[in-house]
Amino acid sequence: MVKKVLITGFTGQVGSQLADFLLQHTDFSLVGMMRWQEPMDNIYHLTKRINKKDRITIEYADLNDFSSMYSLIDKVRPNFIFHLAAQSFPKTSFDIPVETLQTNIIGTANLLESVRKLKAKFGYDPVVHICSSSEVYGRAKTGQILNEDSQFHGASPYSISKIGTDYLGQFYGEAYGIKTFITRMGTHTGPRRSDVFFESTVAKQIALIEAGLQEPQLKLGNLASVRTFQDTRDAIRAYYLLALESEKGKVPNGEAFNIAGDEAFELPEVVNLLLGYSTKKDIEVVTDGERLRPIDADYQMFDNTKVRKFINWKPEIKTSEMFLDLLEHWRGEISKGRIPLSR
Repeated sequence: MVKKVLITGFTGQVGSQLADFLLQHTDFSLVGMMRWQEPMDNIYHLTKRINKKDRITIEYADLNDFSSMYSLIDKVRPNFIFHLAAQSFPKTSFDIPVETLQTNIIGTANLLESVRKLKAKFGYDPVVHICSSSEVYGRAKTGQILNEDSQFHGASPYSISKIGTDYLGQFYGEAYGIKTFITRMGTHTGPRRSDVFFESTVAKQIALIEAGLQEPQLKLGNLASVRTFQDTRDAIRAYYLLALESEKGKVPNGEAFNIAGDEAFELPEVVNLLLGYSTKKDIEVVTDGERLRPIDADYQMFDNTKVRKFINWKPEIKTSEMFLDLLEHWRGEISKGRIPLSR
């Protein structure tokens, strides 16, 4: 019997690329969860298949509405749930802290409660991937390599919300025997990365400048940061492999894993790398005060040893290729007349 997958956050960068991966590498039947008003930019290439119900369909629900979550999971009864939906931008969380906490913590609780109730009533027993974040570690000491036992330190309402998400995944796994596993993905990027994130806004602005739609100035915030980078397409491969191992009972319920790249950069190095790909050689880098956060997680170096003990995985896509793909993505969007906001 063909297995079913539910992806929350289906229209985002990670969700849409996970759908691409599963369609290419498995025979699974996919259900993408979205709210009716979400942008379709990342899934337009899938709409023909969705309209034909060719292994992929859409269902509408909202994490903040328990009844819609329960009804959706009861209707679909997926074998695997990849819970990727979230308010995911740390800077925005300073402006909408309550919505961030509500969506990421209560929304995750609504999903897990739905599974718990269906498990108790019908014996329904899926694998549930809880997508946390490396932001749970917050402001780490310079020189500290962060592993899964490192102390949490909330550095934004977003990071605090992901700490709650992380603990919920652990609790429901341990208390109710739900096959949960938690991933804390480090900085990740590539095509379809939202323009509100650092490396994507750099690539977007370069593409705008090349197209004559922005003055030759890169407007950036804090660059005093160092972190590991990885391609999202590598990370979703880890998600998939962990889900398979969890289904086999080889991953303890509620186990958490860092999913991180091996290549580290100071942010000015990322800027220079992307500028090196540009056809414009007179671009100036300026500090934009509106892009600064009240507090930054400015040192994020991760140890991914643990996940490699559970699955045969390592990052394979070079960051140089990843950053070029990101720039080409924005060039392509602009060439189609999809002009992004200056933000």
